[in-house]
Amino acid sequence: MKSILALLSLVALPVLAAEPTLYGRYEYIALPEIGGEVLKAKMDTGALTASLSAKDIETFTRDGEDWVRFRLATKDASNKVYEHKVARISKIKTRSEEEDDDKEAVEPTKRPVVDLELCLGNVKRTVEVNLTDRSSFNYPLLIGAKALREFGAAVNPARRFTADKPDC
Repeated sequence: MKSILALLSLVALPVLAAEPTLYGRYEYIALPEIGGEVLKAKMDTGALTASLSAKDIETFTRDGEDWVRFRLATKDASNKVYEHKVARISKIKTRSEEEDDDKEAVEPTKRPVVDLELCLGNVKRTVEVNLTDRSSFNYPLLIGAKALREFGAAVNPARRFTADKPDC
């Protein structure tokens, strides 16, 4: 009976959640598994997943598992080829497809998703990142809501580059 009362008293206590770390709309993020590259990233609460700018994306099979080979599609990127195991294939429906009711149904874009280590400030987390050519965007890395949760992050859109340079 004593242990039940002790348990009930624990349940009645308020649970204090860890305060999120506040980041700006844009932050520097290091990619330890991609040659330690440091990229400017857009912190986007409206996107679900993270996206990395890649080109020459080619899926293949290695030892019965799906893998992907790609190059970074960023300014000043080397021509180095990276290979990673595919975690899954995501289906992305673009906003323009959602708004255009007159067109026939368009198949969603399929993108390979890899688990990548990202370093934000002094915090390192492994997050799902889809690969797509973002070279026409200002920021080669987009950090979506899932990754923001992994980092325990909140975003202040009025701030920029609030975290220190990546140091993981």
